[in-house]
Amino acid sequence: MAIAASVNTSRRPADRTAADRTTTAAPRQTRVAVAGATGYAGQELVRLLARHPAVTLTMAMSSASNSAPRPMPALARIWDGDVTPLDVEQLAAAADIVFFALPEAASAALAPQLLERGVRVIDLSGAFRIRSDADRQRWYPATASLPPGTVYGLPERDAAAIKEARLVSCPGCYPTAALLALRPLADAGLIQGAVIVDAKSGISGAGKAPTDRTHFSENHGSVAAYGVFSHRHNAEIEQELQREVTFVPHLVPLDRGILETIYASTTAHTTEAQVAAALDGAYRDSAFVRLTGATLPEIKHVAHTNFCDIGWKLDESRNRLALIAVLDNLVKGAAGQAVQNLNIMLGLDERTGLL
Repeated sequence: MAIAASVNTSRRPADRTAADRTTTAAPRQTRVAVAGATGYAGQELVRLLARHPAVTLTMAMSSASNSAPRPMPALARIWDGDVTPLDVEQLAAAADIVFFALPEAASAALAPQLLERGVRVIDLSGAFRIRSDADRQRWYPATASLPPGTVYGLPERDAAAIKEARLVSCPGCYPTAALLALRPLADAGLIQGAVIVDAKSGISGAGKAPTDRTHFSENHGSVAAYGVFSHRHNAEIEQELQREVTFVPHLVPLDRGILETIYASTTAHTTEAQVAAALDGAYRDSAFVRLTGATLPEIKHVAHTNFCDIGWKLDESRNRLALIAVLDNLVKGAAGQAVQNLNIMLGLDERTGLL
């Protein structure tokens, strides 16, 4: 019997039947496309997706239907296609999943059209993040309602829902850092009352369109607060934490990166061991959250990666906790987190294409 088995499996490759070839063919790769590929986050998406082993990047489009096709020199030999004008019909025909790195009004208008055609969407704008109709009308008035199957997509918290979602709304860059640091502690009942999030971001977080605020001469050698009590990410953080948040963002003269110093009051008798246990329990198996404890993290530790590093100091005698969370606003705060969500949707290891 052993000899017969050897004979049956010893055909040369040229002798394989059509059935053999069908059985051993590589699985069909998921087709993906990027709308808004010329912005900072859009270019990061193209860079990541072009090298992703489980998908085929079929097209990259600009944010407007009347733009001229153009190459992206920074991505030469990574992805050599042209960026073409925005066209929903072409996106629907060419992709199974479309990434939107568009302004929120454009996402609000176009995402439902793709969903109707059976295309899944991963949106990097804020158009679909806010669940309350009243709050969404204030911060994202172009979004009248959330399409069925919309999921807020923080991978470390919402993986089960993300896997089945039709539309994944990726969290904002500032909320990603704040929520990763605070949610485990809130869930464990270790913090009480309002929290303060003092956030610093590199200039790329303001987007690619030039303004006086993002001009080199205005930012070089300076740090400036902005959006105090009027930044839309405040509503997003409060929605997910279910508590009052004072959020103050600042622009710093860096290309990329976010550092948040977060202040919270702990419940009576909370210990360092309890804080560490809550965070470790939440992220022990997480691919992209690194806990640094009392060794406080820095932006340069996470630049150009999909990691969020979290450190902390606790004053047990006065019930005061300071958390430091850092991430790259273009990767973990945008394109990398979107690809992490893609991996969850496809049932892949979350690290695929990111490590």
